[in-house]
Amino acid sequence: MNALRKQIDKIKPAFTKGGRFSALESVFDGFETFLFVPNTAAKRRGTHVHDAIDSKRTMSVVIFALLPALLFGMYNVGLQHNTALGIEGSFWSTFFYGFLSVLPQIVVSYAVGLGIEFIIAQIKHEEIQEGFLVTGILIPMIIPVETPLWMMAIATAFAVIFAKEVFGGTGYNVFNVALVTRAFLFFSYPAAMSGDSVWVRLGSTFGLGGEGAAVDGFSGATPLGQIAAAKGMLPDVHNTLGQPLTDLDAFFGFLPGSVGEVSTLAILIGAFILIFTGIGSYKIMVSGVVGAIVMALGFNAIGATAAMQITPLQHLLYGGFAFGIVFMATDPVTAARTETGKWIYGFLIGIMVVFIRVLNAGYAEGMMLAILLLNTFAPLIDYIVVERNTQKRLARLASKAKN
Repeated sequence: MNALRKQIDKIKPAFTKGGRFSALESVFDGFETFLFVPNTAAKRRGTHVHDAIDSKRTMSVVIFALLPALLFGMYNVGLQHNTALGIEGSFWSTFFYGFLSVLPQIVVSYAVGLGIEFIIAQIKHEEIQEGFLVTGILIPMIIPVETPLWMMAIATAFAVIFAKEVFGGTGYNVFNVALVTRAFLFFSYPAAMSGDSVWVRLGSTFGLGGEGAAVDGFSGATPLGQIAAAKGMLPDVHNTLGQPLTDLDAFFGFLPGSVGEVSTLAILIGAFILIFTGIGSYKIMVSGVVGAIVMALGFNAIGATAAMQITPLQHLLYGGFAFGIVFMATDPVTAARTETGKWIYGFLIGIMVVFIRVLNAGYAEGMMLAILLLNTFAPLIDYIVVERNTQKRLARLASKAKN
């Protein structure tokens, strides 16, 4: 690392003001601060909090926590492909197929998002903001594997510009940027974001895997999609080959769905990392689960439709609930920031996701809309919590003054 540090210091003057490549100063600064923790601070005095970890290091921990879900999701892409075509594949061939299927989406996401970040940083003569380090990996993990790259590029550009930069950049956005990308895709290109065919990749990638018609009984519908299409009693949920899907299968992640959202087990590993490092709020995670269970039990008591009969456990295992409550709802920029507010914020997300899943027949998932809705109300929740605490303290002071 010392040799790398010396090399960076050697070429740094060329990128500073007056240097040959001064126009790329923001790009160089972003690269340098990604490799090494800056030795400068915002201010020596004032309200700034100084710590050994900066935002780039925080983002790196989040990416590390995302890896279990991402890697399993890649394997599952290959597994669903093989299952649909009746192909027997080794572990590594199955994983490599999924890896090559997802890699282009990751490349496009980072190329478009970071490209816009670099351009804006150069125009504003500011350092490159690091928020997209996490957003860039989240976007491919929450969209169908068959989403065309050009659609994802347009949606990513829209989200970065209109959901982030117009608000002032990293730390100022009101809505989760990755979810805005998914929302843009959902409302602009609904056919590419729903149905049976978008969740299971059937075509070959770079010559790997076979091409051909799906085997008899194939269905790429997600469990929530199957339930939404049912009438009357809750149907038996099936896997890609039409065989009964157990809750244990859903927990491990052997089912159609977005790349990062299928394995609850892998997501729980990421949740442990976020909670252990203090980066993710367990209050939001726990209260979100409680809210979903409470709402699900309420609908179970009515039981008028198939969606109302979904058990609380199935709500937690199916769709993007686990991924959303761990990695999306806990976004420190768009979530509630007061400690009491986090409990309320997470609980309301849990309530809303089940409410949307059950009562909105056109949108079987619900997690995206629930989080975006509560992003809107997060400042209000914090305001009410702060005002309530202020009034309680004023009342205590007034009581002491009287005595």
